[in-house]
Amino acid sequence: MKNIWILIVAAIVVIGGGFYWWQSSHAPSPLSDDGTSVAVDAADDAAANQAPATTTEPAVSIGADVNVSTAPASATVTYNGSSFSPASVTVKVGAAVTFTSTAGNMWVASAPHPAHTGYDGTSRATHCAAGYTGAAPFDQCSAGTSYTFTFDKVGTWPYHNHLDSGSHGTIVVVQ
Repeated sequence: MKNIWILIVAAIVVIGGGFYWWQSSHAPSPLSDDGTSVAVDAADDAAANQAPATTTEPAVSIGADVNVSTAPASATVTYNGSSFSPASVTVKVGAAVTFTSTAGNMWVASAPHPAHTGYDGTSRATHCAAGYTGAAPFDQCSAGTSYTFTFDKVGTWPYHNHLDSGSHGTIVVVQ
C-alpha cells in the first residue's frame, strides 16, 4: 500500500512539472487592442531572423498611472543621432507628438522592430505599402528629419528608430 502512494505522488509531480514546462514554453500570440491575435507577416519574420536586434524594447502595455491633469496636448521629441530625448513622453489622447532629428535622417516606428505592429496591429509591409487606406499607423514609413503623429489610442506605445533599432523610447497616452 505504501508503494502505491509513492507512485501516485511521483505521478502527480511528473504531470505537474510537465504542465508547468508546457505552459512556460508556449508564449501567447500578440494581441491587438480589440483582443484578436495579430499575425506578423513572413517577410518581417525573415528580416528579424537575418538581422536580430541587439537591444530589447519594452513590451506594449495598456494603461498608465499618470496625473491626467498635467499631461500636455502636444510634445516634441528630439533625435540626436543615437538617442531620443526625452526617452519617455506622456500626452493626452488626441495629442500630436513631433519627432525632429538634429543629426540627419531617422525613421520613427512603433515597436517591435522590424514589424512595427505595436500601435495599429498591421505590419510595416502592409501599412507602408503604396495605396494603404487603413488606420493611421505609428510609422514614418521612410527616413526623414521630421515626423509628427497624432495619438488617438490610450496606452503605452514603445517606438524605435528603424535605421538604428537600438534607439528607442516610449509615448504614454492618457485620457
